[in-house]
Order: sequence, then C-alpha cells, then structure tokens
Amino acid sequence: MKALMQDAGLPYGDRTHTYNSRLAQELGKWADTQDGGDAIHDKLYKAYFLENRNISNIDELVEVAQSIGLDSEAARKVLENREFKNQIDEDWQRSRESGVSGVPTFYCDDLVVVGCQPYETLEKFVLHLMQEKGIEA
Repeated sequence: MKALMQDAGLPYGDRTHTYNSRLAQELGKWADTQDGGDAIHDKLYKAYFLENRNISNIDELVEVAQSIGLDSEAARKVLENREFKNQIDEDWQRSRESGVSGVPTFYCDDLVVVGCQPYETLEKFVLHLMQEKGIEA
C-alpha cells in the first residue's frame, strides 16, 4: 500500500495497525451536516493514514472533530448514540448494489473502477467518460 501511495504522490505514514472505520464514517456523515464539517474527511484521512490514530476509538474521533472546530460534546453524543448508523447502513447498501467492493472506488454512469489503480487506469476511465459525454480532453 505504501508503494502505491508513494507512486500516486499521496502522503502515507508508517501505519502499524488497521482500525475499523465504521464510527469514523458515522462521524463524517454527521460532520457533513455541520458548518465547516466537510473538513473532517481530510482530517480523518490524515489521522488514519499519516498519524496512525485509532479511528475506531470514540475519544480519538472526538479529538479529530474538535480539531476542525466542531462541537466535541455533540460529536461524542452522535457517536455514542450511533445517531448516523442508519444513514451509513443505507450508504453501504447502495454501494453493494452499485458494485462497490473496495476502496477507493470510482463510479460514474454505471462504470466502476475499484481499488488503488495506476494513474494510467484512472486516466483511461476519465477519458472514456469524457468521450461518452462529448467533452474534449
């Protein structure tokens, strides 16, 4: 994974563990409803892939939310009560129905590219979509 990230020019730290991201997804869904909450996605990426933080831990997630200016008490309540569980369940169901089986996944017009792919594969995907839509490269 580290080599793929380096090839793509993406930052990637020395991760020693893999953590379940379910609660982070729920936090992200909630954050999207808050002013400035869209910044949570980049912050969660950095927390997991660069800082090796346990994004399955509520205390860690609350700190991440607070670091971008979100209300830490509200974030904790959302996570402890699983207030966005159903929305994430629906997202997962929609993903399964669309053929998403891994991350990252690029999806458009019923075409799917799953997993970390070389630049050339993604370029072909985008160029094909542009051609289909009559957009010049």
